[in-house]
Amino acid sequence: MREVKVNLGNRAYNIIIDRGLLARAGRLIARLPVGRKAMLVTNPLVGEMYADLLTESLSRAGITVTRVDVPDGERYKTLASAEMLYDRAFSAGLDRRCPVVALGGGVVGDLAGFVAATYMRGVPFIQVPTTLLAQVDSSVGGKVAVNHPRGKNIIGAFYQPALVISDTDTLRTLDGREIRSGLAEVIKYGIIGDAAFFNWLESNIDRVLALEPEALAHVIERSCRSKARVVENDETEQGNRAILNLGHTVGHAIEALAGYGRYTHGEAVAIGTAVAARMAVDMGLLQAEEEQRIRNLLARAGLPLAVPEELATGDIINSMYGDKKTFGGEITFILLKTIGSAVICKNVPEVYIDRAIDALREQSVDSQNR
Repeated sequence: MREVKVNLGNRAYNIIIDRGLLARAGRLIARLPVGRKAMLVTNPLVGEMYADLLTESLSRAGITVTRVDVPDGERYKTLASAEMLYDRAFSAGLDRRCPVVALGGGVVGDLAGFVAATYMRGVPFIQVPTTLLAQVDSSVGGKVAVNHPRGKNIIGAFYQPALVISDTDTLRTLDGREIRSGLAEVIKYGIIGDAAFFNWLESNIDRVLALEPEALAHVIERSCRSKARVVENDETEQGNRAILNLGHTVGHAIEALAGYGRYTHGEAVAIGTAVAARMAVDMGLLQAEEEQRIRNLLARAGLPLAVPEELATGDIINSMYGDKKTFGGEITFILLKTIGSAVICKNVPEVYIDRAIDALREQSVDSQNR
């Protein structure tokens, strides 16, 4: 069993990584100062596979479970879904010590976390992520949110979980696209602050894609440690935590404009990362050889690199101005000086954005292996 501690004073928590953790989850959660009732939030697909196992584990630990299924997909990560969960929590008699447990990927975690942060002004929140993307990224760091028609994750909070339980056995039921989506965030950690990890990924990406247990556990632990270091130094993204947004400025715009569901979050981030690398070369920050290494690794992971032809450059840029990472009318970009070193750039001239996006339209996204 691997364990990563996120050191945030009285909001500190552990990330536990191992195979077969769902059957042990009740015992782990019961060690926390929580009540004897819990609301388990999941989606129908994940719930069918894992909710009974988790519920049984919680029941053995003396915790009564109310299970609520939310339809799968970003379009259901809304205030309307949150209101439904408030109603179910109230009807189940959950008080301020009763945890909300998120079983699923990033959508479930974001929504359940938002409800946990706001129901009765905050109740304990437990993350049980079942996708690679959630295990390496969205379950760690305390960002919880719902979407708004005008932007992704616009309504939210910073609210740390009390515990993260990452059962790597759940990854074996994912399709290849979901694994590849998670790898976009994994590769990001190497790019922004861990050149040695990037080098390891170049040598071992095929082992990860093959879901070799030790390679997967290493990737999850290393990614969580990287994110924990950043979060510990800047919990509410007032400064350097923004480097975790590499690829997200363009990525969120592509997700929204293309319609949620066409691209996974990781696919959109991969395209955004390719745009950011191209911009960094054009601005004289990054060597072209390092951009090519980044592109090569993303491609080997089966991720798209091209900006969709039908999305106009002007529309993408306008969408970025509405993103929550924009301050005072200035778009913030995370760019690179070298692999392993990122820099926060504000007020980037639009000419660099235009040129990078246009350069990445050379290959049709439909011809890429996703």
